[in-house]
Amino acid sequence: MRVRGALRATTAVLLSAGLWATPLAAKNDGPTMHLTTFNNIPRNLNYFDDSDVVLFQDPEDNNVYRSEDHGAKWERVKDVPEGKAFLLYMHDFDPKRAYILTEGYTHYRTDDRGKTWQKFKTPALMSMFRGDILQFHASDPDRIIFNAMACEGILCQEVALYTTDGFKNTKELRRNTDGCWWAKGSDLFTTGDEDLDKNRVLCIAHDTFSPFKQDQRLVISDNFFQPAAESKNIQEFEPNLDTNKAVQGVVSLAVVKKFILVATTSLNTDEMALFVTADTKKWHRAVFPASHEGHDHRVLQEAYTVLESTNYSIQIDVMTTRPSNPMGILFTSNSNGTYFKENIPHTNRNEHGHVDFEKVKGIQGIFLVNRVENWEDVATKRNAKKKVVSEITFDDGRTFEEITADGKRIHLHSVTELSNVGSVYSSPAPGLLMAIGNRGDHLKDYWEDGNLYVSDDAGKTWTKALDGPHKYEFGDQGSILVAVRDSLEADISEIKYSLDHGISWKKASLPDGLKMRPYILTTTQQSASLKFLLIGKTTKSPQWSVISIDFDGLHERTCKEDDMEEWFARVDKDGKPTCLMGHTQSFSRRKKKAECFLNQPFKHIVPKTVDCDCTDKDYECDFNFERDEDGKCVAKGPIIPPDGACRDAKPDDTFKGTSGYRKIPGNTCKPTKEMDAKYGDVERKCSEIIGGPGSPGGKPSTPATDKIEQTQKTFKGGWEAWEKHYLERGESSSSEGETIIMRGRKSNELGPIYITNDHGKTWNAPDDLKDEKIVAIIPHYYFKDMVYFITSKNKVIYSADRGKTFHSFKAPHEPSRDAFPLSFHPDKKNWLLWTGIKCDGDDDCYLVTSFTKDGGDHWQTAARYAEHCEFTGSKAYKYPDRKEEQILCLKRAKESKSSKELVLVSTNDWFDNEEVRGRNVKDFATMAEFIVVATENTENKTLQASASLDGVVFAEAKFPFGFEVPHQHAYTVLDSSTHAVNLFVATEMTEGRRYGTILKSNSNGTSYVVSARNVNCNDDFYVDFEKMLGLEGVALINTVANPNDKQSAPKRLQTKITHNDGAQWAYLSTPPNDDLGKFPCQSRGDEKCALHLHGYTERRDHGKTYSSRSAVGIMFAWGNVGDSLGPIKDADTFMTTDAGITWKRVRKGRWTWALGDQGGVIVLVQTTAAGTKKTKTLAYSLDQGQTWKEHEFSEEEVEVWDLSTMRAGGSRNFLLWGKDANGEAFTLNLDFSGFSDRVCKHNADDPSKSDYYLWSPKHPMQPDGCLFGHVSQYLRKKPERKCYNDLKLQALYGKQDCSCTREDYECDYNFELDPFGQCSLVPGLQPKDPTEWCKEHPDAVEYHEPTGYRRIPLTTCVGGRQFDQQSEPHPCPGKEEEFERKHRASGVALFFAITVPIAVAGAVGWYVWRNWTGKFGQIRLGEHGGAVFETERPWVRYPVIALSAVVAVGMALPVVVGAVWRSVSGWAERVGVPGFAGSGRGRWTRLGGSRRFTTRDSFARGSGDYSIVEDDEGELLGEDESDEEV
Repeated sequence: MRVRGALRATTAVLLSAGLWATPLAAKNDGPTMHLTTFNNIPRNLNYFDDSDVVLFQDPEDNNVYRSEDHGAKWERVKDVPEGKAFLLYMHDFDPKRAYILTEGYTHYRTDDRGKTWQKFKTPALMSMFRGDILQFHASDPDRIIFNAMACEGILCQEVALYTTDGFKNTKELRRNTDGCWWAKGSDLFTTGDEDLDKNRVLCIAHDTFSPFKQDQRLVISDNFFQPAAESKNIQEFEPNLDTNKAVQGVVSLAVVKKFILVATTSLNTDEMALFVTADTKKWHRAVFPASHEGHDHRVLQEAYTVLESTNYSIQIDVMTTRPSNPMGILFTSNSNGTYFKENIPHTNRNEHGHVDFEKVKGIQGIFLVNRVENWEDVATKRNAKKKVVSEITFDDGRTFEEITADGKRIHLHSVTELSNVGSVYSSPAPGLLMAIGNRGDHLKDYWEDGNLYVSDDAGKTWTKALDGPHKYEFGDQGSILVAVRDSLEADISEIKYSLDHGISWKKASLPDGLKMRPYILTTTQQSASLKFLLIGKTTKSPQWSVISIDFDGLHERTCKEDDMEEWFARVDKDGKPTCLMGHTQSFSRRKKKAECFLNQPFKHIVPKTVDCDCTDKDYECDFNFERDEDGKCVAKGPIIPPDGACRDAKPDDTFKGTSGYRKIPGNTCKPTKEMDAKYGDVERKCSEIIGGPGSPGGKPSTPATDKIEQTQKTFKGGWEAWEKHYLERGESSSSEGETIIMRGRKSNELGPIYITNDHGKTWNAPDDLKDEKIVAIIPHYYFKDMVYFITSKNKVIYSADRGKTFHSFKAPHEPSRDAFPLSFHPDKKNWLLWTGIKCDGDDDCYLVTSFTKDGGDHWQTAARYAEHCEFTGSKAYKYPDRKEEQILCLKRAKESKSSKELVLVSTNDWFDNEEVRGRNVKDFATMAEFIVVATENTENKTLQASASLDGVVFAEAKFPFGFEVPHQHAYTVLDSSTHAVNLFVATEMTEGRRYGTILKSNSNGTSYVVSARNVNCNDDFYVDFEKMLGLEGVALINTVANPNDKQSAPKRLQTKITHNDGAQWAYLSTPPNDDLGKFPCQSRGDEKCALHLHGYTERRDHGKTYSSRSAVGIMFAWGNVGDSLGPIKDADTFMTTDAGITWKRVRKGRWTWALGDQGGVIVLVQTTAAGTKKTKTLAYSLDQGQTWKEHEFSEEEVEVWDLSTMRAGGSRNFLLWGKDANGEAFTLNLDFSGFSDRVCKHNADDPSKSDYYLWSPKHPMQPDGCLFGHVSQYLRKKPERKCYNDLKLQALYGKQDCSCTREDYECDYNFELDPFGQCSLVPGLQPKDPTEWCKEHPDAVEYHEPTGYRRIPLTTCVGGRQFDQQSEPHPCPGKEEEFERKHRASGVALFFAITVPIAVAGAVGWYVWRNWTGKFGQIRLGEHGGAVFETERPWVRYPVIALSAVVAVGMALPVVVGAVWRSVSGWAERVGVPGFAGSGRGRWTRLGGSRRFTTRDSFARGSGDYSIVEDDEGELLGEDESDEEV
C-alpha cells in the first residue's frame, strides 16, 4: 500500500520516541535491510513524491523524524524545538513542501523535502475543532488557507487565515467560520476564469449570533473578504445554491475532482441536501431517484460517504439501515454531478462510514465492491449476521461479475476491514491486484479463513498465492510483490517476495532473528521503487521497529524492450483487446517471467487509449429508469425535463426528453447513426416530469379556485379528546407532505394510532402498532423524521421516516412513572439516553440511565440511582472542555435508596471517567449555551444558583445588592436564547399571591441585574413571560400591580413589553376604537390605561403561542383595555403586526388563532377551550389581518376542540379538531391552496414589481430604526398580492451596525436605575472587581473601572458612546508594557489633550447651565445610528430553551408518592423534559425530578401510568397540577 499519510493522526494524539539505528545486511541473494527502533509508534508516515525522503511523526513526544534514504537512517528534525511538533502536514500539490504545526503561534515549513525548515508565525492558533487545518491551492503552492481559532477565556471562535507567499506573511481571511477552501482546490476544477481560479475562496460562515449549524451560510469572496474601496463592508456574497436562491444550513464542503459538493441541513431533520457546482457560478441540488420497493434514497447526516470518484462523475454511498449493522446504496451521478442513479444496492458498510468499494488504479471502469447477500434479514433482524459477497465490474457498474480463482468463487476483504494503509487491492502497477479472501458462498473470518490471492489481469482471474492473511505491497511497477504474514502476536520473523506476479515466492528473514507483529508494509506512491518500509511491534524495548527493505541488492539487470509486453486492460477469449468504457486501454509492463527490474523509481505510468464505435454496452438506464426482466429501461419515477420545458404548459403538452437511456458517464465511444437513432431523445408528456409549480421545468400549475377545500374524517368510538403530534419537515428534506400522528382518548381508554402525510386529508392506522400497548408517543426533539412509540414494557417501536416504516429495539429497562425515558443529542440522531426502572427485589427499585450510540441496538449503563441525565455536548458550542460526548447526570451521591444527597457529575468519554461538579444539587437546566444548576444550602434551607458554559467550571450566580430573598425556594429559567440567562426568582411565596423578580445575566450567566420586579407566576412557579418568536429581544410580561396589598387581596395584573431584551419595560398602547365598540379609555400606555393581555399562567394549552416564528412581528392575544387585566371570560381577541407597538381588536370574545403561509393566511375560530360550546363558522384573512372573511365549514353547529397547523408556519393547510352533531370525533382539513397558484417573487431592483416589501422592527421610542445596535429588514408579502410563499422568508441584507447609544447598555452588577434613569451604585455596596475582566479575558491588555453600565449581550453596536469604557483604563496584571506602548502619546498629542479641553470647558459648562432642564439621567432613545440592515437572528428562530421553563423548588412541598411522568399531546410540539424544546415557544429545560403533568390534551386520570406533557412546561420538584379537560 502506498503511503501519503500512513497512520496519520487525524486528531493530535501524543506519543514519545527514543531512537536506535542499526544497518543490517541480509544474504547476498536477498534484499538489504536496515533496522531502526523507536519507543513509540511512528504515525503520519509520508513520502515526498518522486524521492526516497520520508517523514513520520511521534505524537507522544511531539517530534518529527526524517529519512532521506527510504528509511535506512533516521534523524529528528532539529530545526523544530524538541517536543513542539504537534501535527505534520504535507502539501497536496507540491512534492517538496511540508509543514509542522505546533500548539502555539510559531510553526515550521520546508520547501526542500525537509532538508531545512523555516519558522513562520500565525496570528491565531490552529483550530482544535477540525482536522483539515491547511487548504492548498492546486495551481499556486504559495497560496494556503490556515483554519485557526481565536480564544477569549474558554470561548473559542474559528477564524481563517491565508497566505499568498508560502507563509512569509499571514493575514486574517475571515472570522466566525467553519472552514474555508480555495475554489481551485483540485487540479481538475476550474471556474472558467483565470483570475477567479487564482483568488476565489469559499467559506462556511457561522451566523453572527447563532451557534447552530442550521444557520450557517456559504459565502464566497474574490478579494480575501476585504472591504471594497467605496464601502466598509467586506466583499462577499452568497451563491444561489438552489438554482435561484441562497440556502442556509451549510455544514460541509468537499472538492471532488472537477466538482465542488456542498451539504446543507435544516431544523427538524437529519436529511441533507447536496448541492453541486462545476464552476462556483451555477449550482444545482443533487437529485436522487424516487424511493421505491424499500429503497430509501434520502441522504442523512453521517450516513453517506463520497467515494473515490472519477473525472466525469461523483459516486456516493448512502446508508439505508441501522448504524450498528449498516448497508448502503451506491449512486453514480451524470456528467455534471446533478442527477444520481442507483448503481449498486446493499453495499457493505461499517459503523465508521467506510464502504467496501475500490477502483482499480489507472484503469477506467473497473472496480470491486462487496454486497450484503442476505440484505432482507440484515434490514429487519437486529442480530442478523451479514453474508458478504464480492463482485467486480468492468463497465463502470453497468454489469457485475463474480470474482473467481481457479474457476471457483472467492470473496475479498475490503475497506471495512483495513489491515494496512493505502489502497486495498491495487496500485499503479498495471493490472496487478492482491487481496485477502476465501473460497465459498460468502466472505468469512479474516484471521481464520483468509488467504492471499493475486491477479495480473485487473481482477478478471485470480490465483491463490499464499496461505493465511498477509500484508502486501507492489514494487518496481509490479515486478516485485512483497508480503508479510499478518499476526496478532509478535511472532513474525520473515517476509516473502515474488518476481513473477505471485506464481513463486521466496523468503527473507528479518535481521538478527527479530520477531514482530507487523503493522504497516508500504512503499512510494507510484509503486515503482525497489524499496519498502515495514513497521512492527516487538516484545523488546524499544518496542517499535522500522525496517527499510531494499531489493536493489539483488543486482538484477535493467529491463530492455524485449522484456516488455503491451498489456490490454480487457481482452476477449481469443486474446484480442476489447472496448472498455468506449475505448481500448493498454499499458507497457514487464513480462511475467522476465528476470530484470525496470528500476525507474519515480516514473508515472501513462496508459494508451483508442476510442471505439458506440455499441449497446456503452449505454445505461437514465435517471429514474431501471431495467426490467427483458433488459429494457423502464421509468421508476418522474422524468427530468430540459431547462424551460413545460413551463406554464398543460399536462398533455409534449417536449423532447430522455428515451430512458444515457451514455455511461466517462464513456468515450464514437457516436454512430444507429446508436443515436436507438437511444436519442423521444417525445414526452409534461405530466411525466419532475419539478414544482413555477420552477424551471416545473409541473403544470393548477388554476386558483378562490375556495377553501375541505376534507372531513370522522372517527367512531366516542373519543373525548385528541393526542396529536406534528412532525415538522425540515427545509433540506426531499420528502413532501405534512405528517401528523394522533389518537383519540376517553376516560381510561386510548384509541388506535393514526398517521397522515397530507395534513389530515387521509389517515391510516399502521399495522405495526395495532396490537401494541403504546403508553407514550415521543418524536425526536431535534430530528422530526424520527418518532418513538414507548410500550408499557421495554419494547420501543420507532420510525425513522415519518411513519412510513417501523422498527423496534429493546430498552435496557422498563420505563418508570418517575422519569421521562428518552433524552436526545442535538447533533447525533442515534445517540440516546434511556432512563428506566430496575428492581433488585420487591422493594429495591431505582432509576438507571443507559446510553446507546447506535439508535438502541446496543446499550451500556451510564448512571444508577440517576434522577436526570442530559446530553450537554454540541457542535454548536466552541468550548474546549465541552466535548460533543459530554453528558451531565444528577444522581444520588451513593448508590443506595437511603442516600438523600444528589450530586451533579459530568463525563466526556461515555462514563469511562466522570467528575463530580456539584453537591447537594436540586437539579440543573440547559438553555442555549448555559448550564444552570440549583444547589441547596442545607443549613439555611435556601437555594443557590450557579452557571457554566463548558460543563466543567460552575461559577456561583451573583445577585444584585438589595435583592435579598432570605430563603430562595424557586427558580424558573426563562427563555435564554439571547446570550443571557433570564432567571425568575420567586419573592412572594403565599399561595395564590406568588410573584417574583426576573434577573438577567451577563454573557457567562454568573452576574445578574434586575430586569423586572413583581412578575406574576402561578402556584407552580410558571411565569407570565413570553417572547415574540422570530424577533430578538421582544417579550411580554404580566406584573403584579398591588404587591403591598393584603395577602387575601387578589392580584391585580398589568402587561408590559420590552423591545430591548428586558433592559426597559413599557405598557402597551391601547387600540383605537373600532366597529366592535369603544374602549373605556385611550392612552399610549400608562399605569392607568393600557392594553393588558392574559399570559402563560392562564393558558390551558401551553403549546399555543402569541406569535409564530415564520410570521415576524405578528402576534395575537386575549385581553382587555383598562387599568389592569380583567377576567378571562370578558376578554377580546387582539392583534399586532409591528411587534407590539400598535394593536387592534379583531374579534369580540376569545378566538383561537393559527397562522399559515408565513403569515399570508390567518385563521380564527371559537373553540371549547375558549368557552364556546358550538360553532359552524370561522374567520380568515389573506392580507395580514387588514380584512376578514367568514367561512361556514359545517351545515350544523359542532364542537371545535382545537385549530392547528404546522409550527413552522409555512403550510396552507389547517386542521379543525372536534366533535360532530352525532357525538363522534372528527378532523376537518381546510386547504387554502386554492386562493393562489403563483409563487411570490421578490424583485430587489424594482420594489414596485416585487410581491414583498421590507419591514423593520422598531423601538417605540427610538425613531432611527436601530435595535440592539443594528437594523433588521424582513421580507413581508404585500397584503394585496395574490401569491403564496414558496420559501422561508429571510432578511435580504447583511447587518450594518449602528453607533452605540444608551439603549445598547444596561445596569452593571450592583448598579440599578435611579429615579433619573441613570445606573447608580447601590448605597453601601461595592462594584464588581474590575480585574475580573482580565481573568475572564486572558488576552486583554487593559480594563476599565466600572461605570455602572455594561453592554447588552445582544447588541452589535460599534463606536458611538462607550458607556462601559468612560473611565480610566488600567493595565491587566503582567500586561504593563503592552499597556504602556498602547497609550504612549507624543508631545504634540499631549499638548492638544491638555489645552483643548481647557479651552472649551467654559463654553460647554455655560451651554449646559443654560439648557439643562432636568434632562440629565433621562434615557434618550435613538440619538445615534443610521439606516442599516440585519438578517433575522436565528437563535430566536430556533430557541433551545422555552419560555417559562424550569423550576427548582427547594421548599418543603408535599412530594407525591408515585408521581407519574406524562407524555405530550404532540411531543414534537410540547415536550417539557430534558433535552426537549417547544417547537413554538422555545425550549423548556428541565430542573426537577419526579413530576406529574396534566395538560389540555392529557390522558384522563386513571388511564394508566402515562399522560402528556406540554412542550413549554418545565418540571417542578414535588409539585402536582390539576387535570384539565379539552
